[in-house]
Amino acid sequence: MERTIQKKLSVGGDSWVTVDVYGEPDAPGLVVVPGVMSDAHTWRHVAGAIDAWPSVVVVNRRGRAPSGPLTDPYSLRTEVEDLGVVLDEFDSTRALFGWSYGGLITLLTANDRPIHQVIAYEPVMQPFGRHALPDLKTAAETADWDRCVEIVNRRISGFSAAYVENLRADPDSWAILRRLSEPLYAELGALNATPPPDLMAQQAAQVDLIIGRRNRGTAPYGTSFDHVRQHIAHAGVHELPGQGHLAHLQAPAELGRLLNDLAAI
Repeated sequence: MERTIQKKLSVGGDSWVTVDVYGEPDAPGLVVVPGVMSDAHTWRHVAGAIDAWPSVVVVNRRGRAPSGPLTDPYSLRTEVEDLGVVLDEFDSTRALFGWSYGGLITLLTANDRPIHQVIAYEPVMQPFGRHALPDLKTAAETADWDRCVEIVNRRISGFSAAYVENLRADPDSWAILRRLSEPLYAELGALNATPPPDLMAQQAAQVDLIIGRRNRGTAPYGTSFDHVRQHIAHAGVHELPGQGHLAHLQAPAELGRLLNDLAAI
């Protein structure tokens, strides 16, 4: 599926979000919500692999260009309200898909409004990465984006020093990661600031949770996934073989095929 248009939508707090639309803009479709250290461009290969819905709308959440700033105050509620604006614009949406922090946003949004299907890949919830907040705060206040990238990969995601050095060895990719790390402290702070509701996705007719097989039962993503699952009694659980948290980068075609399969359930 090819991208057809990009739209700019005004949201609260003198900010805006852009959305990349693939396929038929006016047809019922899937809305994709990326998480932290990610943007709509990062999800282009997954969107291109999806054909179970006639349209795919990928949200570029506030805090990453060409969308507007996070603004103050900023909270999880801000993200839920922004997604509500997107759903009002694309009112024939049939399904929501969120990754990581975006997965939590979609699950909370389905408490506010009815949606046929919600799919979440390794959604995270409080407490997640709380231990890294003081160091992230210092790095953000000094605009030390190199340090922010190191913290999220080493102290939160648990990747090795060699993995981070491999990332740093590609100047273009590292520059993108630096840019995407700028809203990280605020986003992780918002994630940990508000206790989650006892139940999530209460107005979703169907909920499907996906975990990469490599993360099953392991911290931090597998354990947070299990925590989220306890709040959604009616969720189906699915594994993506051979993958961890970054399937959208490392196996976009496989992730796209799994989403196509889930649309048929």
